[in-house]
Amino acid sequence: MVLSSSTGFAEEPPQEKIWDHELKRWLNAEELGHLEIYFTEEEAAKVMFPESEKIRKEVLTLTPAQKTMVEQTIGWKFPETSFDVYIGETKGKIDGYAMVQNTIGKHRPITYMVGVDPSGECMNFEVLVYREARGNEIATKRFNFQYEGKDVNDPIRINRDIINITGATMSVRSSSAGVKRVLVLVNEFYLKPRGLGTEIVAAGKSEKGFFESILGL
Repeated sequence: MVLSSSTGFAEEPPQEKIWDHELKRWLNAEELGHLEIYFTEEEAAKVMFPESEKIRKEVLTLTPAQKTMVEQTIGWKFPETSFDVYIGETKGKIDGYAMVQNTIGKHRPITYMVGVDPSGECMNFEVLVYREARGNEIATKRFNFQYEGKDVNDPIRINRDIINITGATMSVRSSSAGVKRVLVLVNEFYLKPRGLGTEIVAAGKSEKGFFESILGL
């Protein structure tokens, strides 16, 4: 509650208004407040590495030059300069990497974790928090299994190698862009330093225009 200095009465803060172009109306309070929580970060990490002896967490922080390099590689700009990374280990051997992502869906951010195996292929995708009123099918295995086996040189795009979900196109595009970012980050900053990474085909002009348009950049 906010106290008005002119009247002395408590005033409600202004309600956020979001116009949905597909529905052709303002979203109602229930839709704006929609929240589905599937996992905490720690729970999702255990799903990623169910047989690992140890799961450790660290923060990957990018320098301005590294951030620019990743942006040029994936074809879109992002505000983050650091990412939470979970690493599964067994008897001193790395089982894989899992990175938390937040990318905008249709109206709200989607929080999810992308797992990458030691060879650089996506091994799992789990939604942690979904904030949209529609499109939560991206949290189901019948959709997100499509990311498994993808690597840095796969398109990971609707109508290329990812099948869309009707009514959730923006969420699918957003999560796909995030998967691509994770694969590039793991390849550049975890695999290459160990002599295990691969050279990446950088995003061309069409990919750059595509991602900038869907992410509002």
